[in-house]
Amino acid sequence: MKIMENEKLLKEFPPVRTADWQAAIAHELKSSDFEKKLIWHTEEGMAVKPFYRAEDLEGLACVDKAPGDFPYRRGARPAGDWRVREEIDGVDAEEANRLARAAVAAGTEGIAFSEILVEGPGELEKLLTGLDAVPLHFEQADERFLRMVIEWLSGTPRAAEISTGCDALAAIEFAAEIVRDAPSGFVPFTIHGEAFAEAGATAVEEIGFALAACVDFLATAVERGVDVSRAAAALEFAFAVGSNYFFEIAKLRAFRMVWARAVESFGGSREAARARIAARTSRWNKTIYDPHVNILRATTEAMAAVVGGADAVAVAPFDACYKAPAEASRRLARNTQLVLKHEAWLGRVADAGGGSYALETITDFLAGEGWGTMQEIEAGGGFSKAQAQGTIAQKLERARAACGQAVAIRKRVLVGTNQFANPDEEALDRIDTQRIKADVRGASVYEEMRLRTERHAAAGGKTPRVLLAEIGDPKMRAARSNFAGNFFACAGFEVTTRRFKKAAEIADADAEVIVLCSADAEYMNLAAELMPELKALGRTTPVIAAGNPENAEELRAAGIADFVHLRSHPVEFLTKWQERLGIEERLLASSC
Repeated sequence: MKIMENEKLLKEFPPVRTADWQAAIAHELKSSDFEKKLIWHTEEGMAVKPFYRAEDLEGLACVDKAPGDFPYRRGARPAGDWRVREEIDGVDAEEANRLARAAVAAGTEGIAFSEILVEGPGELEKLLTGLDAVPLHFEQADERFLRMVIEWLSGTPRAAEISTGCDALAAIEFAAEIVRDAPSGFVPFTIHGEAFAEAGATAVEEIGFALAACVDFLATAVERGVDVSRAAAALEFAFAVGSNYFFEIAKLRAFRMVWARAVESFGGSREAARARIAARTSRWNKTIYDPHVNILRATTEAMAAVVGGADAVAVAPFDACYKAPAEASRRLARNTQLVLKHEAWLGRVADAGGGSYALETITDFLAGEGWGTMQEIEAGGGFSKAQAQGTIAQKLERARAACGQAVAIRKRVLVGTNQFANPDEEALDRIDTQRIKADVRGASVYEEMRLRTERHAAAGGKTPRVLLAEIGDPKMRAARSNFAGNFFACAGFEVTTRRFKKAAEIADADAEVIVLCSADAEYMNLAAELMPELKALGRTTPVIAAGNPENAEELRAAGIADFVHLRSHPVEFLTKWQERLGIEERLLASSC
């Protein structure tokens, strides 16, 4: 009976051919260009279509594999759960231990000590008290520390894993020695893919560079007589997860595939080819203004890491980019993952995105392009040589410049910073000026500009008041007022919006800058009326027109000082007007 009901239901939804979908889209677009309107050309070089069908999966590798099956496209584990990791900043052993134990009691399942560097076995014992069953990661680790851990583990076996952030390629002879001596449950080295992402690398570059570093390590280890499976098992892979949701999911899936193939090509075991991935929410896109938006960013990033199959996920506190995180923000970060695990039940499904036509296609693209990037580096002599010659740094510099430009012109949106800023917000009294410079962040260029406005006010100056004078054409005045208000708020200017019937009324208003918000055709008459009124009142208030009218030169001759529009470069324009209004760079100590 149930089967008959399903068949009846399906008859109401007959299959639709791809050609029919394309015809329907062409009809709706009318004369518009399909390529221009609906194809998304990504930084990775992929042309993302508006829809995908089952036929797009034809020819893709290992789509039919189950989670946990080689080459681990659908996850390195058959189960969907992950480990909630929390980063502990404390540098004192007792304090770091206290914070770690409190985090575990509150639901954390793994600890990453991000700053502490243990001096001796006694201090290590003190740090690990009460954490015997908790997987631990030591980001700061040197040769002395690794040897100390190996010696300590030989006399104090642990059920839970210990890993470190030590660079596998920093000293290859030492690395080979450690791999030979490392006991089970100790993962001594990390390949830092997140360093590439935070420096501006695309998903393809992050995969390709990380894989090239891995291949270099395996090759040099094997040359020194180290078993390839043992060398592969000595690695953890760290990745940053950003806001490009589906690409971030696909990035982790793709890396597992190419790493598995690399290990296989060296003759390693399939078990050793399971990538151990630790993901962390990105630092690059976090902001000091409207900082609670960082919680939303971190939530989607954590979801991407989980759906992508990360083994451990760390969510940074929302305020970590501008001060030492408070207990409340650490709790929010921790609970973000606990909600995803225990309330959203993301841990109950292995590879939740598996079979998605778009996601599988993106995964395949990133895997292929990432492998190609690795091959290019190998053809040039390998990762270590490319790094030593500055080739990697040059590629990252170009990528970083492109990302910075995209933020500067607001092609890449950071909500609350370069779009939809709150002009009433102040940040100067809550930031640690050293901390905000510790990481490369996309928002920095806007934050520096806005902090300049705040420092000016703190030193006794006045925050410029921008009057958005709406007048004339109802449709254009509202649209241009909204645009201009959003634009000037990014520099921390005080923004006031008023509607006027006559230009003379505008002249009486109190403001450091007047922005006329009307239709292009009305600006000449408005200028002809407003400028004499201002002069009569003895005022030299600069007047800006919102828009890019064809008669801009005539309007300049009539007294209009500038024009703000979609093609205006926000940072250059606002910095220029800061200078014109007397806002200079001032260095004030933070209260933090």
